[in-house]
Amino acid sequence: MTNATAHTTFRLTPAITGLFAGVCGLTVANIYYAQALIGPITGALAISSTWAGSIVTLTQLGYGAGLVLIVPLCDQSENRRLILLTIAGLVVSLIGAALSTSVATFMLFSVTIGLCSVGSQILLPLATHFVEPGQRGRTIGNIMGGLLSGIMLSRPVANAMAAAFGWRAVFWVSAVVMMLAGLGLARVLPVQAPTRRMSYGSLLRSIMHLLVQYRTLRVRIACHGLVFAAFNMFWTAIPLLLHAQFGFSQSKIALFALAGAGGALAAPLAGRLADAGLTRPATLSAIALVGATSLTSGWAVAAGWIIVLAVLALLLDGGVQTNQVISQRVVYSLNDTARGRLNAAYMGGVFVCGALGSSCGAALYSIAGWWGFAIAGTLMCLASLALFAATNGRHAAS
Repeated sequence: MTNATAHTTFRLTPAITGLFAGVCGLTVANIYYAQALIGPITGALAISSTWAGSIVTLTQLGYGAGLVLIVPLCDQSENRRLILLTIAGLVVSLIGAALSTSVATFMLFSVTIGLCSVGSQILLPLATHFVEPGQRGRTIGNIMGGLLSGIMLSRPVANAMAAAFGWRAVFWVSAVVMMLAGLGLARVLPVQAPTRRMSYGSLLRSIMHLLVQYRTLRVRIACHGLVFAAFNMFWTAIPLLLHAQFGFSQSKIALFALAGAGGALAAPLAGRLADAGLTRPATLSAIALVGATSLTSGWAVAAGWIIVLAVLALLLDGGVQTNQVISQRVVYSLNDTARGRLNAAYMGGVFVCGALGSSCGAALYSIAGWWGFAIAGTLMCLASLALFAATNGRHAAS
């Protein structure tokens, strides 16, 4: 089947969009399982507390490397094959993690799990090839809803499964699920082979050229990077707060995290707002919502209002997901032949900001308490608003 034929015969039906959303959610969830399982994993493999955090870090580093080294390949390689290869690598890595009996082996597979989880970041831009420009926001929003649900549900699901069957069961079950997901995609994915060819080195170097060329890309990375850093600070510090101030057990903390999963429902709505030409007001509103909820959470914690805090977590997540979907729609629209590299640049930049937020969240809470996060998160959102307003939204809201 030629590339042109694929475009004329393949139609992105609601059922296929749902499949894409589900696969993206299941794929990206693998990055976060280790966060929930760090206790039993370190105990079983005799990992010292000093190195316990490296399990999560290595998985995230692998994912970051995949964003830079693998995702750009979708601009010059056949996308169907590339997606299926990443899923196959993920299945092998998950089985390897489940079978690991040494620290070195488990950490190696932690890296490859992250590296091969970037298939979702190839599948998402691929889907936009098969819809009209006026429906791209809706498509991105629907698929991102599944992806974000996978992120937020991964921790409580991993906790519950590990409690019932042990931590290795999480990796075994995920390997089987990803194998089935790969088989499902193999049946429906069209052949999508870009016509432009360049060397791998030139492909990677062109990412920097895109950053220089498109001001919109730089603005969107910076604006959402600040918001995403605040989001990661919140979800890094909140387990510490819930345990210390409210006496929550690990299972109750996992239930609280489910409140944040509801924020994924904002993704489809955000896509529709963008398609309706409301990109600028929706961006400003989303960033302002994250800042307002960050600040308000300080008073909620001080008053001991746990229900209010859960509602604020839902609103904060909704604001972050709205801005993410709108930003991705804008970025993908910059150049139809460079969506993979644009996505790599955007997600790579945002991922770095999020990682910095995660690393600062616990430290900030231990030094300045919850008000430390509340003020820092608010200031970061104000900086994001100021930057977006300074561009008048002309470039970043196109």
